[in-house]
Amino acid sequence: MDLNPIWLTLKLALITTILLLIIGLPLAWWLSKGRAFYKIFLEAIVTIPLVLPPSVLGFYLLIAFSPRNGLGKWLLQNFNLQFVFSFKGLVLASIIYSLPFMVGPIKSALQQLPKSLSEASYSLGKSKWQTFINVLLPNIKAPLFTALVLTFAHTLGEFGVVLMIGGNIPGVTRVASIAIYDSVEQMDYATANNYSLILFAITFLVVVAVFIFNKYQLKSPIA
Repeated sequence: MDLNPIWLTLKLALITTILLLIIGLPLAWWLSKGRAFYKIFLEAIVTIPLVLPPSVLGFYLLIAFSPRNGLGKWLLQNFNLQFVFSFKGLVLASIIYSLPFMVGPIKSALQQLPKSLSEASYSLGKSKWQTFINVLLPNIKAPLFTALVLTFAHTLGEFGVVLMIGGNIPGVTRVASIAIYDSVEQMDYATANNYSLILFAITFLVVVAVFIFNKYQLKSPIA
């Protein structure tokens, strides 16, 4: 059995999770402050991958970043960037598709924190960013860890989005979910079963890690 799709899937999930942590933390913090109409509109955009069929999102990403069309053509001509049928395209699609899994838990946790925490920090002369890093984040460790694990696990199982924008190029875009689909099409159920068992084991372990971490946090004093 070729293990390259497994390693490529893990690489994609890890890179996506790291980038979404960088993007999702400030975005979740900003969305948790106030209920302005434009924030509600942006929040709807962030959340829509939860309900939008993956093939629909993948199709529009394929059209948007095709080197034959406006944006894709401009990126290729000016920056030599091609997202369609490349690993970079898989990362981009995964970031968009998994964004609500990172932002949602963090935003909800921040909204549930008492305002007195931030007010006390501001009264001591701390900036908003210092308050966020040193006061708020330590008090949402469990939701933050849950968001990281959910993002990682969700990326492991992506199929429709990555197939539409990445295709099925061995060693480049052929992730485990696509390898399973190929094996089933070829009636090679043994190989499909092996890939599926590996993904199941990895997903099971990361989900168990969430419950263990959250149970530990319940026993720990609030930061």
